[in-house]
Amino acid sequence: MARLKRYHTKGALEAGCDEAGRGCLAGPVVAAAVILPKTCSLRGLNDSKQLTKKQRNKLRPQIETKAIAWAVEFVDPCEIDQINILQASIVAMKRAVDGLSVKPSLLLIDGKFFNPHESIRHHCIIKGDSKYRSIAAASILAKTYRDDFMIKLHSKYPQYQWDQNKGYPTLDHRQAIFDLGPCEIHRKSFKLYPVPAQLSLFK
Repeated sequence: MARLKRYHTKGALEAGCDEAGRGCLAGPVVAAAVILPKTCSLRGLNDSKQLTKKQRNKLRPQIETKAIAWAVEFVDPCEIDQINILQASIVAMKRAVDGLSVKPSLLLIDGKFFNPHESIRHHCIIKGDSKYRSIAAASILAKTYRDDFMIKLHSKYPQYQWDQNKGYPTLDHRQAIFDLGPCEIHRKSFKLYPVPAQLSLFK
């Protein structure tokens, strides 16, 4: 495992930003922003996709305790349908940044796209969650908060098995949409039903 970098720009107060749920068929997109002290120790910190659920849940309270500031924001399916998922992801990250109790001087954005913040400069970093500690921390908060939210929604909509798939387009999830139709939490602007070549999978 490559060692994560503690900072991008010496002397800058950096906030790492990342989102979770962009590829889902249902539920919100969730973003987090995290400012970490450059000297803090978080054993096992890594891109959330490289960690187990147990590891992520162990790191989350450590991140929240040790961070200089952190924030998590949600953009719901209705807004996603109105502005598209890319813009919704950017909006969620901007809201998370604006929700920080301490204003950073630099944003480290996971991925290729971001609309400039009104007063804070930024760098977009492809696979940044596997390169910088603050982005990795943000990826963990975004992922765990979104997973918890989808598990709560599962109690209202158990037929879609969101406790297992978290809204991602698994075969079981698509099967349920095919059989029962979408619910109010599904993203109506997304292709929810299988393409004809996939129909045989649901017979």
